[in-house]
Parts: sequence; C-alpha cells; structure tokens
Amino acid sequence: MNNKSIIIIAEAGVNHNGSIELAKKLIDVAVEAGVDFVKFQTFKAEKLVTRTADKAEYQKEITDTDESQFEMIKELELDRKTHEELIDYCKIKDIKFLSTAFDHDSIDLLGKLNIPLFKIPSGEITNLPYLRHIGGMGKKIIMSTGMSTLNEVHNALNILIESGTEKEQITILHCNTEYPTPMEDVNLKAMITIRDELGVSVGYSDHTLGIEVPIAAVAVGATIIEKHFTLDRTLPGPDHAASLEPNELKDMVNAIRNIEKAMGNGIKKPSPSEIKNMPITRKSIVAKKIIIKGEKFTEENLTVKRPGTGISPMDWENVVGSLANRAYEMDDLIR
Repeated sequence: MNNKSIIIIAEAGVNHNGSIELAKKLIDVAVEAGVDFVKFQTFKAEKLVTRTADKAEYQKEITDTDESQFEMIKELELDRKTHEELIDYCKIKDIKFLSTAFDHDSIDLLGKLNIPLFKIPSGEITNLPYLRHIGGMGKKIIMSTGMSTLNEVHNALNILIESGTEKEQITILHCNTEYPTPMEDVNLKAMITIRDELGVSVGYSDHTLGIEVPIAAVAVGATIIEKHFTLDRTLPGPDHAASLEPNELKDMVNAIRNIEKAMGNGIKKPSPSEIKNMPITRKSIVAKKIIIKGEKFTEENLTVKRPGTGISPMDWENVVGSLANRAYEMDDLIR
C-alpha cells in the first residue's frame, strides 16, 4: 500500500440508516468528492453484541436511550444481496467498495465478494480469533488502533503476520474512538511513533469535527486517511453527528491533494516555477562608483545590487584585489 498517492477512504459506515437508496446517495457523494474508496460496515447483530450490551455514551446522546445497542445496530445490517448491489453500483460509478467485517461470518462474506482488502476496526485489535481469521485471508489489511497501547498494536501486528499476511501488506491507522474526538486527545505524533517503532506504513482514521487534523496527518506521513461522512449531520443515527457533510468531504479531499503535491520529493533545489525569478531577486557585484580601466577592485569601489545576471557576490573575495579590464560607470555589472 505504499502508493505515491494518499489513499482517501470515505467512511459511510452505517450512515445509510438501513436504506439502500441512502447508501447509493452516499456513494454518489463519495464519487463527487474524489475519494478512492467508499466504505460500509458488514455485521450480524447476533454475532456482534449481546442483547443487553450498553451503548457508548456518544450514542446515548443522539439515539433513543430506551433502545439497546443490539436493537440499534440490528436496523443497520446489510445483507449479501445489498452488498452485491452496492458493489455493482460502485463499479458503475468507478469507485472502489470497501466494508469492515465485525464477525467471522462477515469476514467470509467479504472474502467471497472479492473485496480487495480488509479493514480491521479498533474494537477488534484484542480479538485473537478474529485477527487470525483476517490474517489468513491473504489480502491487504488496514488496521485501526483506537483505544490501544503500542504494545497491543505490536501484538496484533504479529498475529496478522504469523497468520500469513506479509508485513508490507499491512497499514496501521492511528485513531481515537471518541465521537467526536477532542483535539487534545488526537495525539497525532503517536502515528509517527507507530511507524518508527513498528516499521510499518501508517495512516490516520479521524473522528474529530472538521478537516484540519487529517490534512495535518498527511503532512506528517499518513499514507491513508479515513473519515466518516454523511448526507446530513442532523439525520437520526449513531454516527451522523460526527461525520462530514458533502461539501466538507470535498474540501478535505481537495486540501489533501494539495498537501500531497506540496510535500514534493524532498530534494532542495529551485523549482521550475521560481527559476525565472532568480536573476531578478538575486544580486551581482556592481561598480559603486566610476572605475577606470586597470584600477584595482576594492571594497570601496564595489558593492552588491540586483539583478543577479552578473558575477555572484559569493565570488566577492576573488574579485576584490583584481584589476578592472575595462572602465565602469556606477551600477555597471562587473564582468
């Protein structure tokens, strides 16, 4: 996954609210924004949570408090037929389809649907059987690391490798799983720590409000950016409130592409656009006063001024002390 281009994943997640029509509209928005992948979530509620499992605090704040987590996500399942229809729609729209599997049956389903890579969500980073299953699928892997320590990330990485996935096929995403993530909890430098300590490609899965943090992540080395988006933040559902709206998603993509261009190749040299400015803004050695032919050049009769089309001031010491081979008027370039 070490492509030159930053991979941008638009996370539709469960923001389709169980509607295939809404899911297709989300795909349209992702296409319009110019992302690389649009990603959904694949799960069976019965396989994912107990019927008495509590909701996260942020989910309680924006969904029915009398509804269990099981009841909430049961309404958001996508069956195989819906997956196939959305995959076909993505092909028509020329965008890559992804989905995160949250249970073993869902892993197998995505494998049968020939999804090009597997995305491991933060909540599964301590799920040994799950990690072994994914690691044995022989596909590229993106793994989010919210709520985890570096040691837990290292352990999960080793499990994936031991299960059959080459390290070079794995990209690890720094992440925080609070929705929305407070700025003081982002800890973007941890992404660099993961890269340097574990020797892997890294990226960033963002849950902050706004677009500045994923843009900053690209500037410090992210190769993949993942960001939730929605048609409308006021829609009912657990993730809409912390998602980007269509115009914001487009702004994020444009900014990331600009930063990607701005990062360059790391070689310090004049750029093609600025070479024309060099003779205008640099300086040359010029006559400070009238100099007659044969006169010695000194610090009293020489100075430095624009333009930079003559002898460079870096040759000052070579010029001072030599003899003028012709006469100069004031401000003439020394030749």
